[in-house]
Amino acid sequence: MVHPQALLDELGRAPEVPAFEHGSRVTSRRELRELIGRFTAGLRAAGLGPGDGVGIATAVTAEGFAAIIAAQVLGCRVVGVRPGLPVPQLRHVVGDVRALVVDEASESPELLGTVAGALILRVGPELLGTYEEPEPCGRPDDIATVVFTSGSTGVPKGVAFSYRALSEARVWRAPVPGSAHERLGAGFGRFLLFGTLTSAVMLEQLALCLFAGGTAVIPAELPDFPWVLPRLKVTAALMTVPRLHQVLDVLRAEDVDLSDLRTLIVAGSPVPPHKLAEAAELIGPAMHHAYGQTETGMLTVCRAGDGPGSVGTACDTVEIEVRDPEGAPVPAGTEGEIRVRTPSAFAGYWRDEATTAEVLEDGWVRTQDLGHLDAEGYLHLSGRARDVVIVNAIIHYTGPIEQAIAAHPDVDQAYVVAVPDADTGEAAVAFVVPVPGRSPDLDKVRKGVAAELGEAAVPARFSVVSSVPVAPSGKPDKAALRASVVD
Repeated sequence: MVHPQALLDELGRAPEVPAFEHGSRVTSRRELRELIGRFTAGLRAAGLGPGDGVGIATAVTAEGFAAIIAAQVLGCRVVGVRPGLPVPQLRHVVGDVRALVVDEASESPELLGTVAGALILRVGPELLGTYEEPEPCGRPDDIATVVFTSGSTGVPKGVAFSYRALSEARVWRAPVPGSAHERLGAGFGRFLLFGTLTSAVMLEQLALCLFAGGTAVIPAELPDFPWVLPRLKVTAALMTVPRLHQVLDVLRAEDVDLSDLRTLIVAGSPVPPHKLAEAAELIGPAMHHAYGQTETGMLTVCRAGDGPGSVGTACDTVEIEVRDPEGAPVPAGTEGEIRVRTPSAFAGYWRDEATTAEVLEDGWVRTQDLGHLDAEGYLHLSGRARDVVIVNAIIHYTGPIEQAIAAHPDVDQAYVVAVPDADTGEAAVAFVVPVPGRSPDLDKVRKGVAAELGEAAVPARFSVVSSVPVAPSGKPDKAALRASVVD
């Protein structure tokens, strides 16, 4: 069965059940399937078929999701276009698509200017005028979707998933009876859907909701946590660690009715054990902590109190090994690099064979995270093998940020480190060594980083220093720089 056939079957199983709720508008599963068929007909009429790249730039709507599924019905390569990308990154993301689907909320001169020669397909009567019964024709080894990362490496990396991977993914099919997947989905009666449909983790949870028979509830405005949860009678939600901190700040001072909440998944970075315990006390048994990556999907999940200090045990279809620097598995309790294998893992980085070879080895994904498995199979994280900063659950590589800072004519050297931050999980701190006799204008430095990598990549703090400490290896001692800020 080729993706998305299982989803189409699920929508037909209970056609009157609401699939999406957006304010007063409710889209039933029958209506969602109808939308998918109309997008399928419209995209085919535009000449699109297997292997063609289709950019999807829409708001979080039933139509946006239907467009994604319809493009996959035709065997196309779906490319999600995240809002707010700088123009150079937009060009990289949509540079090789044949068509771009846009709606009123997403269409802009900047976006349209990056896709010269591509078909512009606007959501509306012209695109949706006819219906075609959706019959998936994706080829197993073709790329079904490319999810682009934050772009903090200079250009966003395209994480490519094949039709085979999506067909075998546990979230894009009915859950196995008695599985952890089924138990988790039982809480997804009303799932809070927000942010962007380009988010791999949000789409993964949306699929979990639909296959569990639930409804995706879209807030009319940016969600005001935690009050949005009782107001929309939400039973399941996904949030980052910084947002969890904000929620706990409110719950310490106010009584918010979370009695409808069944599953609250916090992901993006580790939650300290004491914070997880407080969350369990204030939120209750709905509290879950998960670990995963764009390249793999959700890998582990646990409830507060399970495997203290861990991020949980492997999800269905996931294998986890911890290996030493030579690639050999290590015993339980021994730290090493975490490697995972799952049939739904990515096929590689889009048009980047070198990076793919570094991360994919014999079917195993090198997460580049460090940790250990305990005797009961719980995974404990201890650090990262990558030089990155994770701000609001978004990975930013420090190298490109350092290069952008050093491009300023008054900057001689630049070093960026990650430090803990209560609001964003981590924050980037930049140490700037000026050209002798000069004084960099830090406002211009910030603008230069934003123009090159986007506002989210601009360090939270800058420190101008005359020199940086040197490690015994002769390299700049970033650990010492970090300690000078944290301590």
